[in-house]
Amino acid sequence: MEEPLTEDLLDELRNAPSPEDYLARHAGSTRVFADYLNELLDERGLERKEVVREAGIDATYGWQLFKGKRKNPSRDIVLALAFALGCSVRETDRLLQAAGVSKLYVKERRDAIVIFCLDQHTTLEETNKALYRMGERTIGGD
Repeated sequence: MEEPLTEDLLDELRNAPSPEDYLARHAGSTRVFADYLNELLDERGLERKEVVREAGIDATYGWQLFKGKRKNPSRDIVLALAFALGCSVRETDRLLQAAGVSKLYVKERRDAIVIFCLDQHTTLEETNKALYRMGERTIGGD
């Protein structure tokens, strides 16, 4: 599912006669976290249990996330899933946004490392090693 670019939406908002008009045209366009997780899973032909295992998430909790039974996962859980799914930075930001947590921000040291690792297609384990080596909190770590 191709999502409109933010710049295009901003132009549309600026040209709308009112904010209500814009919002009426885009009602329901917010991604549901579980739906987007499953969309990514299907696109890649992966199995849910393998992604959950790769993300280092408890199997029951992972099942609840994919079924939409848990609505507010932590930012680190979402990042772990993004790495397990092999997401791009854009897909990761969309997943974070759908989960209701902050997107990656290149000016934040930890986020910059995560962005670099996503671009390099590193594993969660490799990313955590890089974060640890540079004195940052690992994904899933305290």
